Amino acid sequence: MPIYNPPLRDMQFVMHELFNVTEDLKAMPQHADIDADTVNAVLEEAGKFATQVIFPLNISGDAEGCTLDIKTHEVTTPKGFKEAYKTYVEGGWAALSCDPAFGGQGLPLVVNQCVYEMMNSANQAWTMYPGLTHGAYASLHSHGTDEQKATYLAKMTSGEWTGTMCLTEPHCGTDLGLMRTKAEPQPDGTYKITGNKIFISAGEHDMAENIVHLVLARLPDAPAGIKGVSLFVVPKYLVNKDGSLGERNSIHCGGLEHKMGIKANATAQIVIDGAIGTMVGKPNKGMQGMFVMMNAARLGVGNQSLGLTEVAYQNALAYAKDRIQMRSLSGVKAKDKAADPIIVHPDVRKMLLTAKAYAEGGRALAIYSSVLLEKVHNHPDEKVRKDSDEMLSLLTPIVKAFLTDNGYQATTMCQQVFGGHGYIKEWGMEQHVRDARINMIYEGTNTIQSLDLLGRKVLGDNGAALKKFGKLVGALVMEEGVNEKMAEFINPIAVLGEQITKFTMEIGFKGLQNPDEVGAAAVDYLRVAGHLVFGYFWARMAQVALREIAAGNTDPFYVAKLQTARFYFAKLFPETATLMRTARAGSAVLMDTDAALA
Repeated sequence: MPIYNPPLRDMQFVMHELFNVTEDLKAMPQHADIDADTVNAVLEEAGKFATQVIFPLNISGDAEGCTLDIKTHEVTTPKGFKEAYKTYVEGGWAALSCDPAFGGQGLPLVVNQCVYEMMNSANQAWTMYPGLTHGAYASLHSHGTDEQKATYLAKMTSGEWTGTMCLTEPHCGTDLGLMRTKAEPQPDGTYKITGNKIFISAGEHDMAENIVHLVLARLPDAPAGIKGVSLFVVPKYLVNKDGSLGERNSIHCGGLEHKMGIKANATAQIVIDGAIGTMVGKPNKGMQGMFVMMNAARLGVGNQSLGLTEVAYQNALAYAKDRIQMRSLSGVKAKDKAADPIIVHPDVRKMLLTAKAYAEGGRALAIYSSVLLEKVHNHPDEKVRKDSDEMLSLLTPIVKAFLTDNGYQATTMCQQVFGGHGYIKEWGMEQHVRDARINMIYEGTNTIQSLDLLGRKVLGDNGAALKKFGKLVGALVMEEGVNEKMAEFINPIAVLGEQITKFTMEIGFKGLQNPDEVGAAAVDYLRVAGHLVFGYFWARMAQVALREIAAGNTDPFYVAKLQTARFYFAKLFPETATLMRTARAGSAVLMDTDAALA
C-alpha cells in the first residue's frame, strides 16, 4: 500500500534555518507574535489531517470518480470526500490564513502553503475543492464591494461555502479575449449572465451548501478582446439579505469531463442561463480581479506538483530499499538475500535523487514565494511591498512551470523505479503520473508561463526584476566565493548568473527583429531561469548544512542535504548549457517548416 509521511523536518529547515521566516513576520504587526513553535505545532496537526483523513481516500477516489445526475445537475463526490471536508471545516483549516475580520485565523500565508503541500501529497483531487476557494476568496477580498464581502467572505472563510473561477469556454482555451458569455444589466443593479464555461475545477459537488462562482462575461457594449471582459460573482444559490440561502440560481453543471487524472475532482462544464450575478470591480476591468485568482492559482498549481513529487519520491524510495533484483555491479551487497535491493543500482539512485532534489528545491522556492506574497499584502514599508511584488511577479511563472515540469518528470521517474509494478494501479504510482500531467496545462500552459516570464517579466521591464534576483546571487557569491568547501555550489551559479545576462540580451535583440525568436526561446529560457533560482536556493541550503556540520551538529539531515545538493549541481544543473544552446538555435528551424508540417 502507498505511504506518505509529512516532510515536517525539511519544512522546518527551510522556514527556520534557511529563511528564518519568523524574523520577516515580526516586521508585520499582525504576525509579530508568531514564533517557530506555533508554526511547527500547526503543521504537525495538519500533517495528521493529511495522512489520516484524506490520504486513505486518494486511490479509492480516483477509482470511483464523481457522478453527475443529469436530471438534477447535482454531482456526488467519491465515498468519504464529503465527510473528510466536514472534518476539514470543523478543524478550522479553511480559515487558517484568512482575514480575522471575516472569521479567519490570520496565520501567515507560509503556514497555509505548507499545509496545502501536505494535502496535495495526500490527495490532490480532494485538495482542489477547498483550494479553489482560496483564489475566489482572495479576488473578492481585493476587489469585491463591501456588500459582496459581507455576503460571501465569512462563509468562504469558514469553508461552509466553496468558490470557483469560471474563465474559459469551448472555443477559447487561454485566449479569454474570445469569450462570448454575456452579462445583461438589470434595473436593480444585478446582471443576468448567459453562456457556457468548461474545465471548471470543483465546479459542482455535494461537499458544501453553496458554491460561489466567479464568472468572466461581456457587457452588451463591451470593447472587443480582453479589454472588454468583466468579472461577476454568481452563486449556485442566491443569498437572501439575512445571509440565508434563497432560490437556486440558473447556473448548473451540464457535464463532467472524462479525464486522464484528478478523476475525483469534478471538472465541470458549466451552463449559465440567465443566472443572477453582481459585478466585481469595474466594467471591462474583470481581468484585474481574475488575475488575483489566477496568480494565486499558479502558485497553488506549482504546490500541487511539489506535493506529488514528494509523495512519489517517498514511495519509490521505500520500494527501492525493499525490492530485490540482480546484484550490484560493484559486488554483492545483501549477502543474506538472493539478490540486492535495487537501490544499489546507480540509475535507480539517479531517479530517486532527481525527485528528492526537485522536491526540496521546489519547497524552498514555494516557501520563499509565500513569504514574498505575505510582504506584498501586509508589510508596513511601501518599498518592501513594491520590491516583493516585483520579485514575486518574476518568480510566479517559474513556480508554476518549473515545478510542474519537474513534478511530471519526477513522478514518471518514481514510477519507473517500480518497474512493471509502477504501471499497476494498486501501487498508486501511475495515479501520481496521471494527476501530475494536468498541472503543466491549466492556469496557463507552461509555454504561456514561459512567454510571460521572458516577454513580460524580463524583456518587458528591461530585465529589472531579473537583475534584482541576480543581486541575491551576486551577494551569495561575494559572501562565499573564497570558501573552498562552497566552491562546488557557488561556481555554477556565479557562471550562470553572468551568462544569463548576455543570453537575455541576445534573445531580446533578436526578438526586436523577429518576435518569433522570443516564442522559440521562451520554454528553454524559463528552465534556465528555473535552474538559476533552484541553484541559488540549493547553494544556500548547502551553506547552512556546512555551517551546522562545522559547528559539530551530527544530525544526518545535514549530510543528506549536502549530498543532495552535490547531486543537483552535478547531474541536473548542467542542463542549462544545453538549454541555452537550443534557445540560441532560433526560430527558423521551427517556422521555416511548411513542407515538414504539410
